Amino acid sequence: MRKTQLVNADRVSLASSPEAVAHRYNRYDNIALRRLIQQNLRSEKTLDLLHGDASRGQKSSGDSHGLKRITAICVAEEFAMDSVVRILRSQGYPIDPQGTGFLDDQVVHTKAVNGGDVFIFPSGTIVSWSLPEDLAINLATQTLAPAAINPHLEQIEMEDLEYQEDPSQEASSIKGEVITLGTKKEALENGASSGKTSTTLAQIAFSSGLARSTKLAVLETSLTKYLDSTRTIPPILSRGGRLPFNQQFILQKTGALLELRAQLNHYSELTDSLPDLFWDSQHELGLEGYYDQVGRALDVSVRIKSLNAKMDYAHEIVSVLRETLSKNHSTWLEWIIIVLIAVEVGFELKREWKERMKAKAEATSLKDE
Repeated sequence: MRKTQLVNADRVSLASSPEAVAHRYNRYDNIALRRLIQQNLRSEKTLDLLHGDASRGQKSSGDSHGLKRITAICVAEEFAMDSVVRILRSQGYPIDPQGTGFLDDQVVHTKAVNGGDVFIFPSGTIVSWSLPEDLAINLATQTLAPAAINPHLEQIEMEDLEYQEDPSQEASSIKGEVITLGTKKEALENGASSGKTSTTLAQIAFSSGLARSTKLAVLETSLTKYLDSTRTIPPILSRGGRLPFNQQFILQKTGALLELRAQLNHYSELTDSLPDLFWDSQHELGLEGYYDQVGRALDVSVRIKSLNAKMDYAHEIVSVLRETLSKNHSTWLEWIIIVLIAVEVGFELKREWKERMKAKAEATSLKDE
């Protein structure tokens, strides 16, 4: 079963003016509405694709307005990139056809049979440009499945953007949710390798930002499920009821929350201002700017803050559970101590009673003599 989750439309806004707040919430509503439409269009079709039926709901790589589609799909916690390269080569896919120079453990670029570009990232995400969606899903869930580490095929996350090429511009940009690839350099050089490489580098920067957003959506979904599993706890506490949870449940919830927080803040580049693969890139290429533009368009920074705020709330719940467990354990120990003291007092009283009875018997026998 495949799910495409929505980004919450009610994230906390830090804007200072009512107009800015209204503008940001309108943006969230538009994002949520767009993804809801995508979810409704995809849900039935993707289930068929994952079960091997690709005859229904075919979706092209572009639209009638000349815009082409970018699709990001996250299917695993990470990819073993050496396995990715081996699988692609075994099936005849070219590796780094434009000679971008990136290491295989940073990003793998290949081209599909229709000429569409595909970028595979270590984060378990692939990003396809001008590739039919069913082919992208098949590549991510079937072809590259042996290279997936901790796959989550029951919780696939997808995000779409659109793009167009503009030979009159040298720099690329994003407006709304449409990326414009400036191909002027490529056009001036008549499709020379250096011109195509510049375009491909821009694609990698945009793809990295989109892959980051899609990976973040996986954590958003996981945290939503986590909060749903603890939804009954606050009402129980508000009623002053006894929490029906054992130590194993509390430890599981604590570990799950720590793992989510680590995945967001420590084990990935989600919170980094710039991925490692762009550190050595030429400044004039503007790759950092392209990466940041996608992050702003998809509200990545706000979503990260929202995730951390929700994790703080979840941490409060876990803290209450731990305190309750500790209190129950302390109460249990206190009762054990009370019982032990009572037993000891009982034995002492019995000993005193026996001694008194013995003394009384001895006194009676002496009196009889």
